[in-house]
Amino acid sequence: MTPISVLFGCALLPGLLWAIPAHAFEDTIAQRVQACVGCHGKEGRAASDGYYPRIAGKPAGYLYNQLLNFREGRRRYALMGSLVAPLSDDYLREIATYFSRLELPYPAPQAPTADASVLEHGRSLVTDGDHRREIPACTQCHGQALTGMLPATPALVGLPRDYLNSQLGAWQTGGRHATSPDCMAPIAQRLMPRDVDALSQWLASQPVPVPARAVAATAAPIPGKPCEGPGS
Repeated sequence: MTPISVLFGCALLPGLLWAIPAHAFEDTIAQRVQACVGCHGKEGRAASDGYYPRIAGKPAGYLYNQLLNFREGRRRYALMGSLVAPLSDDYLREIATYFSRLELPYPAPQAPTADASVLEHGRSLVTDGDHRREIPACTQCHGQALTGMLPATPALVGLPRDYLNSQLGAWQTGGRHATSPDCMAPIAQRLMPRDVDALSQWLASQPVPVPARAVAATAAPIPGKPCEGPGS
């Protein structure tokens, strides 16, 4: 992490505001979340390395849940965990609400590196699922346009292929959890490596609709609560 990122990291923590000279810091939420954009890209648009996801425009409920998951150890990434550890629930909600309200353009989708049969397999899993293996269609929880579903299910389009692979892998290996019932974990564990590759290849190659906003939930297809998914 660069020195300026460390400085902005301090700015995020309410108890360390004294670390920023008064003439260099405006106490606004936009300024305080500079620690987030150091990794997640300008205005939370996603980093170019493919491993830090877009957080701009995601549902506030989803972002808040993920911040809680990092703080409480259900998601494990040392940098995120240490950053949010001292922050209150209200402050996490403020951060989530700020990023959820950003409506920013998406970059062009990634060109696929797989052949047509792999992409078709990915499309089939996303839109139809695999009932024989009890794998629901991604569209069931993430919306027909895959832009997310309110109040707390994220978009699957507009995410880098490497990030999708890493998060599906984290669900499979227990590196990522949600509060009970954790619907994504058993779904991910039914996926074979070829499924994960096909899903990430197809999803990353899809253009993002305009506007790319989460839609209202019409029903809860997975008992208990909507899936959180690999979207952040």
